[in-house]
Amino acid sequence: MTDTDVLIVGAGPTGLVLALSLARQGIEFRIIERSSGPGQASRAIVVHARVLEFYRQLGIAEEVVTRGVKVDTIRMREGGRERARLDLKDMGRGLSAYPFALSFPQDDHERFLVEQLAAVGVAVEWGVALIEFTQEETGVTAILDAGGARETVRAGYVCGCDGGHSVVRTGLGIEFPGGTYNQRFYVADVALAGERNDDLTGNLAGDAFGLMLPVRSSGTRRLIGLLPPAAAEAPPPGFEAIRPAVERLMGIRVEAVNWYSTYQVHHRVAARFRVGRCFLLGDAGHVHSPAGGQGMNTGIGDAANLAWKLAQTLNGRMDPAVLDTYETERIAFARTLVATTDRAFQALVGAGLGGRLVRTLLAPRILAIATRFAAVRRAAFKAISQIRIHYRMSALSEGVVGPVRGGDRLPWVADATGEADNYAPLQTLDWQAHVYGKISDGLAATLAGAGLPLRAFAWSAGARAASLTRDALYLVRPDGHVALAARDPDERTINGYLARIGLTRPSLLQHSDRTLAARL
Repeated sequence: MTDTDVLIVGAGPTGLVLALSLARQGIEFRIIERSSGPGQASRAIVVHARVLEFYRQLGIAEEVVTRGVKVDTIRMREGGRERARLDLKDMGRGLSAYPFALSFPQDDHERFLVEQLAAVGVAVEWGVALIEFTQEETGVTAILDAGGARETVRAGYVCGCDGGHSVVRTGLGIEFPGGTYNQRFYVADVALAGERNDDLTGNLAGDAFGLMLPVRSSGTRRLIGLLPPAAAEAPPPGFEAIRPAVERLMGIRVEAVNWYSTYQVHHRVAARFRVGRCFLLGDAGHVHSPAGGQGMNTGIGDAANLAWKLAQTLNGRMDPAVLDTYETERIAFARTLVATTDRAFQALVGAGLGGRLVRTLLAPRILAIATRFAAVRRAAFKAISQIRIHYRMSALSEGVVGPVRGGDRLPWVADATGEADNYAPLQTLDWQAHVYGKISDGLAATLAGAGLPLRAFAWSAGARAASLTRDALYLVRPDGHVALAARDPDERTINGYLARIGLTRPSLLQHSDRTLAARL
């Protein structure tokens, strides 16, 4: 029998990001994958700003951006005419260092993450399947199969990143409620005639809906849409059967088809994301409509949330009760996301008169009007990019200073030159305190005594524009979310909070009776 701190089951983007983050934090783990190697199809392709912010913490964001294709503009067409245009740079200016969507196909994405793991001495165990597992209070015993050879593994924790048909979820007996849309869809990666266009374009018609966006720097385009009604009623057609309708809807001419498939869309959220020492992440816990390209990004967000909590627990820095906050924080977001994307998706692809009215009248006109307003454009960017995700109801969140509350993502602030920002220190993947303005000697001494690095920033117009408050304290979690916001922090406030959540520096920090476990 072999031992490991964490067994990661599944080597898609979620499992690979979890592995890379644990490796960066010095945690021993194994990552296994039933398949023989990384995926061969492009599948999920959009990477949003919040994921790129996480990637920056891991030191890989710039290379990912270089390998992908920036999508700066979203266009909406109806009846062959452009009805609305969204400039993502304008929408996201001042909100993130990454005011765009990035097209980075999943097969390339996975290979890149595998390379990053190899660079730190970690190899994915391909062709290895989880057969069964049992868990006790002190760990999990798992049986693995590698081509008929069985192995027993003892792990401190098991992380199920093994997709919609998750063996981990099934083994835990967790329900996976939801449903499947009746409509069938097509997806194709194609080469087009004419000039290259890297915009994301939505195309609407009475009986049709289709998206076109770049896939690779080579110029390949991804087409996604509703199968034409006649084709949807028959056995899944080949691309040639739907080519005329697709080219007419999108105003294109397809020269070559590199990959094509048809599918149905599911929407489900697991009833639990944690049972004992086992966790569900990514598609094992939630599957979505493709509206907004949120699915893969949400799975990577799961990994970013859980990785630091596992690392802090295993390194003895935090009370293990912090692991309970993974489910409370991420399942709430997953349920909200599935509900909202479901409503939007149903409206756009619905059959009958209602669906036709939305596609031809309501959607294009509402978008055209709403996007004239800067506040609406900024709100749309925050939602699509996932930078508005917060954990305000979490047991880790405390305090309110101006618009910023405990649980919010730390507002991003660049200096006047645009060459430095307040996210650079987050690459430590550890707790830290931020102050924008003056720092009292007493506050500096309290933070030093608690073992918390202090990041001091000059007060600036940018900090004000980001809704930060001068001289206030923002205690920042390893994932870049504000844990404690305090306008006039004192030693009692800071040490009381740290004791409650179980963040320890044993020689200096006295625990109170009001622990995180008690609050949970």
